[in-house]
Formats: sequence, structure tokens, C-alpha cells
Amino acid sequence: MPVHAAVPMQSIGPLKLLGPHIEDEVMVPMATYESPLWPSTNRGAKACRLAGGIKAVVLQDKMTRSVLIEAKDIFTAQAFLHDLPNHLETLKRVVRSHSRFTHFLNYHTQTVGNLIYIRFEFSTGDASGHNMATAAAEHLLNWILNHYVELKYLSISGNYCSDKKATAVNGILGRGKYTVAEVILSREICQDVLKTTPEKIVELNIKKNLIGTLVAGGLRSANAHFANMLLAFYLATGQDAANIVEGSQGITHAEVRPEGLYFSVTLPNLIMGTIGNGKDLPFVQENLQALGCLAPRDPGKNAKRLACIMAGTILCGELSLMAAQTNPGELMRTHVALERNKQAHTAEAVDG
Repeated sequence: MPVHAAVPMQSIGPLKLLGPHIEDEVMVPMATYESPLWPSTNRGAKACRLAGGIKAVVLQDKMTRSVLIEAKDIFTAQAFLHDLPNHLETLKRVVRSHSRFTHFLNYHTQTVGNLIYIRFEFSTGDASGHNMATAAAEHLLNWILNHYVELKYLSISGNYCSDKKATAVNGILGRGKYTVAEVILSREICQDVLKTTPEKIVELNIKKNLIGTLVAGGLRSANAHFANMLLAFYLATGQDAANIVEGSQGITHAEVRPEGLYFSVTLPNLIMGTIGNGKDLPFVQENLQALGCLAPRDPGKNAKRLACIMAGTILCGELSLMAAQTNPGELMRTHVALERNKQAHTAEAVDG
């Protein structure tokens, strides 16, 4: 029997979300050892709630798996690549005949010499879809190798997927749920809650997130700390935590507008689900139920709701940290104060 590791967990919020996949206020569970993340993200949630809420939407939803095959030469590869588009309906039928919930959407190819990489895209309902996509890709690969006998198997996964790796292709084409969240905050909210101004946040976003990430050689990413909120949410809701590698690829965008501050986060690779491995744990079930993500709905709606909540949580944590970093000394001063309070509470509990 596995031994379960305990990670501290608290809920922040309520988080107010608006959009086609969710119109609700929810308390968001976050499991993390970084205790300052809770009050910081909570501050962002308060600011966004006072602003009327966060708009969030899933623009596209797909899981990918790439297969790798080999042709004897480039002429053979070219003939295959020219003919495969004639069989799209057959590819759909192959997937449909083996699964009720996996549906073939599209494919993309890359060719290197005589090597052919095919990146299949599938819809997988409320599951994150890792295994479903792999199973579907295997059936498609078998059909291809039987139909094009001059081709040779090399791998069920050719790294063009691209799973748990930071790649440009995921940022461009998307993997999982391509999700965007945005909010407009008045100057008063920026000043009273975040202790900053729209101009300071916009300037910091340009010089830190955009230019700083460019100097560092970032890959399809420009944000302050998406990974912090992503991991805390993943652990609390039973997701595959290794997907923070591609999930934390994303862009923070900020503008000064007449109304105040426009602030958004764009996440092309949010990989998550409400069914599948890890979702049967009692605390995960409780968290998903509290988030309204276990309701009987059409396939995919629970997972899209969960993705919008995740995007909103990332926005709140990103907004609060950016605000803190506009003020010299605030970040470290707050961390030290929170850690001292935690240590004091721990000492009292031990003494008692």
C-alpha cells in the first residue's frame, strides 16, 4: 500500500469568476509548503472580487500524442504525407471504434530526413487524457503501419507531443486547455488593496516579465511565478504535478486603461481533469465537489470549469506578487513576517 505524503493545504478566496464555463464564487484549495502563497493569492482574489470578478475562458481543449515512424527515403515519406490527408474520416473511425470518450481532432507533422513525426490531437472529455491519447495514438499508428507497409515503427512517443517538457510547439499549438483569464482593476483598488498603481505594474511587467525573460532565454513564456499557483492547485485537485513543466509556460499581459489596470494571464498548456488517476482520493473528491467540478454535465464541462478556476487562481497570485515587487523591500519583509508568525504558532502548539 502506498504511503501518502502530507502537504499543508488551505483555501483562499472566494474567487469570483465569470464566463461561458463558470459564473460563480468559489473557495480555492491550494496545497503548498510555501505558506506566503496563501495570503498573497488571497490578496489578489480580494482585489479581483472588488473589481467585479475575473473573466475566464477555455479557447481550445485537446490532448496530444506524437508517434515516430521511419521511411526508407524522403520520396517514400513525401508520398505518405501527401496521401494521409485523404484518410481523415478513417482516422476518426479508428479512434471512435476503440473509445466512447476519445475523439480524433487533427494532426500535425514534422519531417527530419526520413523520420516522420505525427502529432495527433484528441478531445478526452473530463479526463486530462494522457493515457487516452496514447491508446488512441497506438491504434492510429497500427492502422498507418498496416496501410503503408513501407513505413517502419520507431516509437509510440516521438517528443513532438510534447509531454512534461518546455517546448515552443505546445505554446504555439496548445496542449490541454488553452485558457485565458483577465480583470480590470480601478486605480482605487490598486492603491487600497495592492498598494501600487497601474503604471508601476505595467512598467514592471515589461521590464521584468518580458525583457527579463527574453534576456534569460525563456521559451514561449513571460510570467513571474505561474508555477507556484499551478503546483499548489494541482496537488490539491489530484493532477499529475509533472505537468507544471509545460503548464507554467504562459504570458502575463498588463495595460493602463482609462478604467485603471487591465491584467491578464494566458496559459496555452493547462493539463488537468476531474476524472482519472489521483481523483479518487477522498480529499481530492472533497475539493472537486466544493469547486463544483463533479456535477453531472456533458463530457468536458467539469474539466473546463476547473481550468477556469485554475487560471483565475494564477491571475490572483501573479497580480499580488507583481504588485509587491513594485515596492522596494515589500516582498522579503512580508515573507519574513509570515514565517515568523508561523514559527510562533508552531512553538505555542508545542509548548501547549
